[in-house]
Amino acid sequence: MAVVHRIYAEALFEAAKESGRLAQVHEALADFAAAIERTPELASVLRNPQVEPRAKAGILADLAGDDEPLFANFLRLVAEKGRAGEIEEIAFEFERLIAREERRLTVELTTARELTDDEASAIVAQIEQAAGRKVEATRQVDPDLVGGIVLQAGSYRVDASVRGRLERLRHELVKS
Repeated sequence: MAVVHRIYAEALFEAAKESGRLAQVHEALADFAAAIERTPELASVLRNPQVEPRAKAGILADLAGDDEPLFANFLRLVAEKGRAGEIEEIAFEFERLIAREERRLTVELTTARELTDDEASAIVAQIEQAAGRKVEATRQVDPDLVGGIVLQAGSYRVDASVRGRLERLRHELVKS
């Protein structure tokens, strides 16, 4: 993620927090980013370097409406600075800041077979206890793992799969 996305997200986060509007701004930004994702034409216009920043600011102002003035001002600023095509990336960084504020950890569980809800709940409970945070988990199945589990939380990765163990053993044998 580019530093600029983090800077814009942090500025919006701090402004929203200071004004007591964090939840409202979070909702507005998440909804807006989802609308961009669902509307390729809008994404195309916002990313088009031939469309003037003022025109993009006008489009964003019309779309934002008057519901959340802090968010509307943010959209205007982003457009004027030539960053309108990067709103989705800024929203991703903003979501990361919200998760940190709420002491929430998002992890991806990858297993060789489909976990039952009870098995997944037990794993999530262990992660919550170890991390001291609320965990939101997504699940994936990768039969190539053979067995075990791979946990991914941001850039942190724990590979406790049979495939991972075999790969580490292979590297050790090659080094010897």
